[in-house]
Amino acid sequence: MTTSTSSESSVVTPLFDLQALVVAVRRRRRLWCSLALLGLLVGAAVAILRPPPPAAVTKVLVAHQEDQPNDPGTLIRTDVALLQTTRIAGKALQSLDSPEKPEDFMRDYGGVGLTNNLLQIDVTGDSDAEAVARAKALADAFVADHVRRIQEAANAESTGLLDQRDRMRDELVKVNKAIENGSPESGPTASADLESLFARRAELTSRITDFTQRAAEARIGTPQLIAGTQIVDAPRAVQHSLPGAAATNAAIGLVLGLVLGLVIAAVGTVVADRPVLRRDIAANLGASVIAELPRRSGRLWQRRRTRVARERLTATLARTVRGSAEPVSLLELGCARSTSVIALDLAEALAAEGPVVIIDGLPGPQLARRRPKPGDPTVVSGEHAAAVSHQERRVGVGSVAPGTAWTALEDLGTQTVLVVRAGHGSAAWLHTVARQLADLLIPVIGVVLIDPDPRDRTDGTLWDGLHTALRGHNERLARENVTGRPRTERPSWARVPDIDQEAR
Repeated sequence: MTTSTSSESSVVTPLFDLQALVVAVRRRRRLWCSLALLGLLVGAAVAILRPPPPAAVTKVLVAHQEDQPNDPGTLIRTDVALLQTTRIAGKALQSLDSPEKPEDFMRDYGGVGLTNNLLQIDVTGDSDAEAVARAKALADAFVADHVRRIQEAANAESTGLLDQRDRMRDELVKVNKAIENGSPESGPTASADLESLFARRAELTSRITDFTQRAAEARIGTPQLIAGTQIVDAPRAVQHSLPGAAATNAAIGLVLGLVLGLVIAAVGTVVADRPVLRRDIAANLGASVIAELPRRSGRLWQRRRTRVARERLTATLARTVRGSAEPVSLLELGCARSTSVIALDLAEALAAEGPVVIIDGLPGPQLARRRPKPGDPTVVSGEHAAAVSHQERRVGVGSVAPGTAWTALEDLGTQTVLVVRAGHGSAAWLHTVARQLADLLIPVIGVVLIDPDPRDRTDGTLWDGLHTALRGHNERLARENVTGRPRTERPSWARVPDIDQEAR
């Protein structure tokens, strides 16, 4: 007994299709290129219309008593914070004899620590001379304040040590008096007390000497710190280059505009959910893509390829219309002009076999207001479709855009070819089109994709929908015309083996 098993292949829709996102963003290159160009122009305009104010810079070497080789920059950051205080700003303004408020002056300057001991001060002003004067006043005020703090700290430490020394001297005087007076009593107790007094006097003498030395050392290091804090780079005006500033701002604007454009394009693509790849369009419409045409003629070297593709599509559609006893319509979505051109080419190809009438169901003036030329097919509106003779071959042209009168599509044709512009309709609307046409019993025998992505390598053929493909459709119609009745048997590709019968 032979046992066979079959498994159905299920197509898993990814939650995030990166390929479709990249293609959609690339198709919206006009948007992000325009924003990038706008950012470039705005950046250059800002540099020209709003040049930077006059500025000056100076550098100050700051010596700290607590300097350590492994200092992470805490001390210099403290100096930067002290520079941005009303005390420093007020002293600088006082030296400049300026009535400006310190709070307002603090907005015009700033500091940055270049190293653990090097402070850079940047100042702006109404002119280069004013900026240089402000920078010098700030540097002098900061150095004076830093020196004053060093001296105050050294004086405070020295004073504290000397106070301790004086208290010990007072205690030493008392100990000396006690030793001089001595003890009137004799014995081991009096001798022990005298020895403790001598030991205390020696200890106090040693500590007094230590405090005196420490107080002197506290004052000795101060001159070195004061001499080490100085202006090492004299205040000077900063020269601004207008072309350089314009180029820098333009580059920054270009990058920001490009990033903003890409973000807007990506977000808009995800929110709009407009299929671009032929794979997605075919899946949403339930019909295979049979041809692709560019939206415009393109460059000179691309026109021949476009003409060949249009001739091939016209021949395919003409062969389909000739082999069908039912009228065929062309329904557009976002490409009325291209659809009207395809309809005219199809009517011209069929005109050699008899009169052809184009039934215009388009909402726009693409066919209604065109100037007919000698030999062009007759164009009638959809309202006069019933007056067309049945002996004349009819080609209906309509639209499935939002607002379409679905019941009027039956007058254009009982089978249709959809002409869809890539990225125009949302996935929900493509589902709506497929559902409405299915409700009207109008089979979609193929999709003509307008303005496809040139780098799209996805497959637009539905392999489970061969009964609606043009080749299979033509073969089915040929069999029907030979036998005079529809063929109801299932083709070989649609037969599914009976698993239970094989198992038996």
